[in-house]
Amino acid sequence: MRTLKTFALAIALAVSSASVAVAADHQIEMLDQGSDGEIMVFEPAFLEIEPGDTVTFVPTDPYHNAATIEGMIPEGAEPFTSELSEEVTLTFDVPGVYGIRCDPHYMMGMVAMIVVGDPVNLEEAQQAEVPEGAQGRIDALFAQVEAQ
Repeated sequence: MRTLKTFALAIALAVSSASVAVAADHQIEMLDQGSDGEIMVFEPAFLEIEPGDTVTFVPTDPYHNAATIEGMIPEGAEPFTSELSEEVTLTFDVPGVYGIRCDPHYMMGMVAMIVVGDPVNLEEAQQAEVPEGAQGRIDALFAQVEAQ
């Protein structure tokens, strides 16, 4: 009888622990020059994550920050702006497309995109205005979202 109870308890624990999702932590470096030779980049510039995952923005090179692009975050998500040259870790709970910029280098095209779960706000995000210098990179990031 005792063995049966122990076995039942072991099964219950296994089932309950299997249903607990573990959030992942991702890193995005903020760089003066990327591995492909492009200047002023987030690396990776495109990231797909699950709700509840965290992203750490690492200022590998100084004088960079991470901030949401106006019009490129899902409804219910809080915009953010990190301090220059400071590492910041953020949890992304609301599904959708998040456009990210570096304030000092936005005009130079320093942008990234994070897709959390389903890109529920893709059409709205595509309507947001960005500086001409960032448009090409933003378009390439949207193409990656659409390819998924």
